[in-house]
Amino acid sequence: MNGMRTSLLAALVAALLGGCTAVPPDTFELSSPASVSVRGATRAQILIPEPTAIKTLDNDKIVVKTAPYAVEYLAQSQWSDRLPRMVQLRLLQAFENTGRIGAVGVPGQGLAIDYQLVMEIRRFEIDVAGPATARIEISVKALNDRNGTVRSTKIFTATVPTGGSGNDTYVAALNRAFDQISGEIVVWTLGLI
Repeated sequence: MNGMRTSLLAALVAALLGGCTAVPPDTFELSSPASVSVRGATRAQILIPEPTAIKTLDNDKIVVKTAPYAVEYLAQSQWSDRLPRMVQLRLLQAFENTGRIGAVGVPGQGLAIDYQLVMEIRRFEIDVAGPATARIEISVKALNDRNGTVRSTKIFTATVPTGGSGNDTYVAALNRAFDQISGEIVVWTLGLI
């Protein structure tokens, strides 16, 4: 009986220790957007609230679409923050990098807001149902904060082939797609105001 207890205890300890040596997931982030070339300048101040997204996207998991209605997450990988928060902050950087705007900020920074960019992240995924492709879709409303009217609405999409497989390759493709979309959002917004 003692031998059985000792063996059971040893197996339990080994199982617990085995769990302690699990490899942590690789952590990725969206890179800072490239500088966008825009014409003109504005003294307007823009607020960028955190985008909305369905629960599948509103977390730190990297979405992989394996079929039209099937969603998985990229194994052993995660974003460094919740995806909507990263999109919000990287888009803010994209506007700041132009040097052509009065100010841009997030809620709570005390700006005298002229416009808000109300966004919904609709897709932010690697689609592996066919050739592996990074797909992003973000809906943007430019809202005049002074009178509450929507100045314009546009859906921005980007599709970038991954050029291979593997977590690093997939995330690099998502970065290229987001860089494209963030540049288009900046140019569109500054053309409106």
